[in-house]
This record gives sequence, C-alpha cells and structure tokens, in this order.
Amino acid sequence: MPALRDLSFGSRDGEFLTLVGPSGCGKTTLLRVLAGLLAPDAGAVERVGGPGDRNSSVLLVSQEHNLFPWMTASANAAFGLEMQGVARAERETRARELLARLGCAGKERAYPRQLSMGMKQRVAVARCFLGDPAVMLMDEPFAALDCQTRMVLQQEVLDLWEQDRKSVVFVTHDVDEAILLSDRILVLSEGPGTVVAEYEVPLPRPRHALLELNGELWELKQRILGSLRVAAGGERFACAR
Repeated sequence: MPALRDLSFGSRDGEFLTLVGPSGCGKTTLLRVLAGLLAPDAGAVERVGGPGDRNSSVLLVSQEHNLFPWMTASANAAFGLEMQGVARAERETRARELLARLGCAGKERAYPRQLSMGMKQRVAVARCFLGDPAVMLMDEPFAALDCQTRMVLQQEVLDLWEQDRKSVVFVTHDVDEAILLSDRILVLSEGPGTVVAEYEVPLPRPRHALLELNGELWELKQRILGSLRVAAGGERFACAR
C-alpha cells in the first residue's frame, strides 16, 4: 500500500511549514523521506540552497526522543556538535546554556532513565537546534506531553526559531498548535497522502503560546478543520467556539 501519491510541494527559505492530516496519511513517512531515511519509489526530494543556508544538513526530531541511554543529557544535546568537531569545552558550554533555557538546569549530568518524558524531549529539541541544520524536521515532538509542558515547549521552540529562522517542516494533529507555530499549513488527504489544501497564517511575529484566536484566526481554524474532515472522507463541519 503506498503511503504517499502525487504529492508535490515546496518549502521556503526560513519558513515554518506545518503538515496536518488524518492518521495514516503518510506524514511521518514523508518526513523520513525528507530526512533521507527512506527512498521514494518514484519522484525525488530536491534541495535548493537559499541565501540563509549555512549547510545542507537535515535533522529530524521524532515523536520519541531517541536519546542515547549511555549519555548524559548534556552529552546527548551536544552530540551534533561533537560530530562537527567542536571542542569539548565549547560544546559543553553551549549545551548547558541551551538546556537551561529549555528548563533543564541542574539536569545536565542526568541520564535519560532519570528524566521525565518532557525533559527527554527538551534534550532532543536542544540536540537538534545545537546541530544547526539547514532544515529541521519535527514529527509531533510534543504529542506525548501534558498540556502545560507542551505550551512551555511550544513557546521555547518559537523563541529559539525566531532567532535565526531556520527552515522547519513540522507535523502535528493539533490545529491550534499549527496556527500558533506556522507561516503556512498544508493539509494532507487520507492515505495515500497528497496535498488537498494550503493556508497562510496571518499572525504577526513574535507570537505567544497563550494567544487567543480572534475572528480571523478562528475562521482559519474552521476552514482547516473542514479540510481535515473532507480529507478523512467526511463532510465539512463547524467547530463550536
């Protein structure tokens, strides 16, 4: 069974692009293809360098943290820097500073088994940002977290991203999260997935995780939810405010 079919889209340099769609529509498969972990049976992924590109690397933050269990939080966060040949003192300093910003101060020498799920995901996010990729792929990185932790991490990711505007392709089932984070949202159809709708988010930056949906944004949410309903094979519907 094909996961994706007749799918074509482009991401812009420095854009936060989010993909939403029904379960099983191929969102995770698509990110794995973009990351080079899977080869497509047909078609190709093309990287076109933009003026802000420092390198051609692509890093993936998955739903599971995928930390090395034998490494401390600091060593896990600094792994990409180590692979780049950054000196130990510098990478430890940079990892410690970013972990503190993400709410992990005092946990630098803890091992993954000693960390909560939220802490583990913070370390995974830190590892991706410290790796300084040209493109960040994020596959529902906050899905398993409680609401409060999720909102804190959403805000931290927003703040970190707005510093240098990396190109991001983000997957979520949460329409509110998509509107909060994104410059543009693509809706995928029921599998095999293809793009069935595209929405620009008219929300100025900087943004805050506690934003209230005004009339324009509420209408955008309604339209996205309607597209998702159609993508899953149902009729359009309205969501009560």
